[in-house]
Amino acid sequence: MNTRLSTSPELTRRSFLKTTTTLAAAASLAPGVFAAGDDTLKVALIGCGGRGSGAADQALSTTGPLKLVAMADAFKDRLDGSYNNLKAAHADRVDVAEENKFIGFDAYRHAIAMADVVILATPPGFRPSHFEEAVRQGKHIFMEKPVAVDGPGVRKVLAAAEEAKKKNLKVAVGLQRHHQKPYLETIKRLHDGDIGDIVAMRAYWNGDGVWVRPRKDLEQKLGRTPTEMEYQMYNWYYFVWLCGDHINEQHIHNLDVINWVKQDHPKLARGMGGRQVRKGIDNGEIFDHHFVEFEYPDGTRLSSQCRHIPGCWDSVSEHVQGTKGLCDVSGYNITGEKAWHFTGDEGKDPYQQEHDDLFAAIRNDTPYAETAEYGAYSTMTAIMGRMATYCGKELTWDDAINSQIDTFPKVLGWDAKTPTEPDANGRYAIAIPGKTKSF
Repeated sequence: MNTRLSTSPELTRRSFLKTTTTLAAAASLAPGVFAAGDDTLKVALIGCGGRGSGAADQALSTTGPLKLVAMADAFKDRLDGSYNNLKAAHADRVDVAEENKFIGFDAYRHAIAMADVVILATPPGFRPSHFEEAVRQGKHIFMEKPVAVDGPGVRKVLAAAEEAKKKNLKVAVGLQRHHQKPYLETIKRLHDGDIGDIVAMRAYWNGDGVWVRPRKDLEQKLGRTPTEMEYQMYNWYYFVWLCGDHINEQHIHNLDVINWVKQDHPKLARGMGGRQVRKGIDNGEIFDHHFVEFEYPDGTRLSSQCRHIPGCWDSVSEHVQGTKGLCDVSGYNITGEKAWHFTGDEGKDPYQQEHDDLFAAIRNDTPYAETAEYGAYSTMTAIMGRMATYCGKELTWDDAINSQIDTFPKVLGWDAKTPTEPDANGRYAIAIPGKTKSF
């Protein structure tokens, strides 16, 4: 096994988002027709955790000849577990020799080189550099959302997206609602004016929270004290440079839907947030709740909530108020003059559909539904919200995307210094609204 280790584009708005909406509807509702022939597409998986393994499973479930030929991850046990599960599910489509299982920080370069299509599913802090490299090597790409954790990362993604266009590379971002038939029909009705002019929006990702991976568990697994880099990579969800906070990692889905409805992105953000219950030794530096009021260029406002606190009111949903009605977007329901509820065939699982659409576009050399730029806009909306809650100030889109605060480490290596370090008690500095600088 290979164990190598290494140490502002101008933004368009309404016209770009209208175009991607039209392509999304056309691609996802059309049957998955693949070109004739027996050319085998070679796939590489970069990031072998749960979502990466899931994406690889969906890629391997598409129509047409393909093989998983390379895998890369920072941790050997994670790669091995993913390989075993994928091999069991797709015995004839998984052909990863031991020498093509790459471990370490530069593993992605070697795996990318072996493939026609790459799946980028590491923690999102790595996404800009991995995407940039995949484009440089001329590969088609599926990358999970979010695509970055800060302004410099989003700018890098946008620059690489321009290069991808020049090379005619198909790029997909894991915002699967764009491939979900009820969402497509609901948002088409909103764009057709079924609730009149949109005057207000609400979006939620409120739930109990996600996994925590304690330092002591990693110590037991390694049989020694882990380095700080090893620990943060292991428990990645709780560090901004890796995750971007849960407003970025999860709530991006709901923010993306509102951008889709508005065919635009916000121009302002005003927010508040903090840590009410997420105070454990392994809870890193992220908040457990955010509230952001986003203002769009036409003056309409989105009230955005995301919370990781058990025992509270939960919702993962989007709602839009119009002059002639109300739409529960996530419930595929309109009340008002043109009352409606989606009752048709919901189609395939949207996670599978997005891969079907991507591989169809690759095989037929046709446009893919949405583009890397679209994912970058939605990611930047989430980052802008986090920046607003951390600093407690009104923040413009230009402030956010042009921010020079780069959260990524200057050097990568298991003994390298991490962007944030614990104090003597193992605790990390937490953002303080009114004092924290976000741009």
